[in-house]
Amino acid sequence: MEHKDLKITYFKPDKQGVFPITNGYCFAAEVKNAANSGIIFYEKDGKQIKVPFSKEGKRGSLYGVQVEGNEISSCAYNFYVEGEIFTDNYAPKIEGLEVWGEWKEKPSGKYGKAFLEAFDWEQDKPPLIPYHETIIYGLNVRGFTMHKSSGVRKKGTFEGIIEKIPYLKQLGITAIELMPAYEYDECMYKQELQNQTMEEAVKNCTLSPEAEKRLNCWGFQKGYYFAPKASYSASGCPEKSFKTMVKELHKNKIEVMMQFYFPPEVRQAYILDVLKYWVIEYHIDGIRLNGFNIPFQMIAEEPVLKETKIRSAYLPFDKIYKNESPEFRNLAADNGDFKNDMRRYLKGDEGLMNQVLYYQKNNPADHGVINYLADYDGFTLYDSVSYERKHNELNGEENRDGTDLNYSWNCGIEGESRKKAITELRMKQIKNALSFLFLAQGTPYLFSGDEMANTRYGNNNAYCQDNETGWIKWKSTQFSNELLSFTRYLIALRKEHPVLHMEKECQIMDYKSCGYPDLSYHGTEPWRPDTTYISRMAGIMLCGNYVPGKEDDSFYIAYNMHWEPHKLALPNLPIGKKWVKIMDTTPLKKEEVWNGNMILANSRSVALYQSVEDTSAPKPQVQKAQRKAEKKK
Repeated sequence: MEHKDLKITYFKPDKQGVFPITNGYCFAAEVKNAANSGIIFYEKDGKQIKVPFSKEGKRGSLYGVQVEGNEISSCAYNFYVEGEIFTDNYAPKIEGLEVWGEWKEKPSGKYGKAFLEAFDWEQDKPPLIPYHETIIYGLNVRGFTMHKSSGVRKKGTFEGIIEKIPYLKQLGITAIELMPAYEYDECMYKQELQNQTMEEAVKNCTLSPEAEKRLNCWGFQKGYYFAPKASYSASGCPEKSFKTMVKELHKNKIEVMMQFYFPPEVRQAYILDVLKYWVIEYHIDGIRLNGFNIPFQMIAEEPVLKETKIRSAYLPFDKIYKNESPEFRNLAADNGDFKNDMRRYLKGDEGLMNQVLYYQKNNPADHGVINYLADYDGFTLYDSVSYERKHNELNGEENRDGTDLNYSWNCGIEGESRKKAITELRMKQIKNALSFLFLAQGTPYLFSGDEMANTRYGNNNAYCQDNETGWIKWKSTQFSNELLSFTRYLIALRKEHPVLHMEKECQIMDYKSCGYPDLSYHGTEPWRPDTTYISRMAGIMLCGNYVPGKEDDSFYIAYNMHWEPHKLALPNLPIGKKWVKIMDTTPLKKEEVWNGNMILANSRSVALYQSVEDTSAPKPQVQKAQRKAEKKK
């Protein structure tokens, strides 16, 4: 292809990016000076063609050029500005990073591609699952299926997630949340060498072998935000792989959410462009925002994103809504306090009952609340009951990285143990944690592997562990199978009973005049919870009469994180109903409890009682006749 084979025209762009036209593309880029800048096209045979920018196509600091030609779609391209070459950060596809962990002498050799294959979405529609019906499952695309025990053919890819759809459905998941799956260069060490001082270079020459070639497996760095990650694609066409994954998950009523990290140098207008692009082009259903200078107000007001779930720890809801509730509750708070406080409560710390009771009902009218006890960073759920100290030595940073505030308890022994008493206690503690998560009213977020006791061996910052430490182990053991069954049970119970995931926050009032508030707290006496500093127990009743449209069963949750058993009072149920224990994290036989009885809450345990028909109780007509007879006497 020669320069003469191309038809080049200039236009004044109104937005930045790459846009297909008949037989070519329009390119709009921001440059300071068009005098020595433009586009370089790279042909497969190594030839290069330069197309300069012109003031004729200038609007503000944007320059637009339209390039038409039969072979333009097959060419890679980069921009050049006064001798410096850089890759378009609006490129919808990136070449040069197709092989995971491929080390190069220089972090160069990256090119943009403008051409995307046509894709048949087959009338794909977003599931639009409201927060109160959502179960989120966080995962790293590579780490999720890379381990040999995963049982998938296309390990560590978008296609590998498709192979795990039956598992996700059986677990009860309604949304997956991907850690950064846009394009980025995971090879960290040689990138860093470019900007090092001589002193830093000498110091890094003595890095441990583990640190010499570290990979950023999590992707929390600046990336090429418009392109799916090529090394996560088994087909060699990352955009097709990603879209197929989304389409297949949508067919199974599972939403796709994505994490985005933006460092301080990323412009706010660019961030908004990125988010809109992924919603429009890739049909994603939700976004988790991390980073700096994020334009939350602009994102909340953007019409294209009004039905996209947006999650962050920093959303200013009071400024966004100004006492007005949205038509579709799409914004959500990333509730890190839930993790910290509930982990402390789990290990038996004092002074937490007020927070525990608040988290049980926390479900604001204008935004969702995402609850979790473990995430990609920090200890896994299993490690939080097996380690008290971080063990990040393999990261090559002398165990200085990662947080020191883990709020964990090792149940008596640091690390792995075969002692029956230790393993039984750890099982009970994990079940307690899962009960906190799925019995609270907010939206539960479960990180992959926590449902089957996945461990990172005490590493609480496994960002560079592309191995068994960072991958999910799918090995089937008696311990993991029991935990997986328990998780499935809790999720199924939550989904089956609307009172366990109400659309609106409970008011702790009897506004239906049915004799019970929608939610009530209890202690050793009914209706009188103990929230003193030393208390570690409470009973929580959810009344099924308050489910809109139909009534549900009532439930009573008995929390006791003290190392000794305690009595709790069960409130009386209406005539013809009784309480039945349906779950206890202490492995005891199920037992029935009659009206007005006290229950014994086992040490470090969560028990759940359900209201059922009392077939042995006298019928209302008989009771009425008995009362009349007693009055006559």
